[in-house]
Amino acid sequence: MRVNGMKTNQVIEVALKAGEILLTGGAEIYRVEDTVTRICGSYNVRAECFVLPTGIFITVIDSEGNPVSIIRRIRKRTVNLEQVEKVNSFSRSLKDRTLSYQEAMAGLKDIAALDGYGYVLKLIVAGIAPFVYALLFRGTVLEACVSFLIGIVIYAIKEKITQAGVFEFFEYFASGVAAGALSTLAIKLFPFMDLYRIIIASIIILLPGLAITNAMKDALYGDIVSSMFRFTEAVFVAAAVGVGVAIALSVGLRWI
Repeated sequence: MRVNGMKTNQVIEVALKAGEILLTGGAEIYRVEDTVTRICGSYNVRAECFVLPTGIFITVIDSEGNPVSIIRRIRKRTVNLEQVEKVNSFSRSLKDRTLSYQEAMAGLKDIAALDGYGYVLKLIVAGIAPFVYALLFRGTVLEACVSFLIGIVIYAIKEKITQAGVFEFFEYFASGVAAGALSTLAIKLFPFMDLYRIIIASIIILLPGLAITNAMKDALYGDIVSSMFRFTEAVFVAAAVGVGVAIALSVGLRWI
């Protein structure tokens, strides 16, 4: 069956690709479901969509009136709000002008290839956040500078572990260990600084703020299962960071 020059299975493939980009980019569940059904609707394809943080389920009615279900497994989730915004604009633009299969997939592949800002800029931002929070917690400029350097090192370590393909929670555990160890080392060199202020400021970049926010938004939209999943994930991330810091401190405080 063709709709506006595109086969039904091609419409589904475009919708799945858009949903996958959104879900891996950190979008809320309701946004993914709305985008998938919006894209299918733009090509006059009636579809039902059910999304979990780990998968997208789509059911459409074929030309003979039979339901066809397709699943896309999502194994990796990051934060890329630029991709989320681009896919949102893409899905809404189809209402005014439907694209061919080749044009739609080419546009989505370009969006999926967006890698955000450069690595050096990400490192600098990873240091600026702890620097600002250290001052916000009434720390000294020296404590803020130390937090700045620790934030950069933590981000670099986390990115290296991510590239190695190790499971997600180990990234946060190792980053927590690094934060505790580096903060302890800084106190060894400059005993007049506040250890806990530096640690708290340094691990700010590791806290799962987006996951908690999305969990609350999913709950408000009635996606209770997804909300509980995201909230549990956020708790495990925070626990991994906390355990890493605690282990580093249990060893480091004996050394100071």
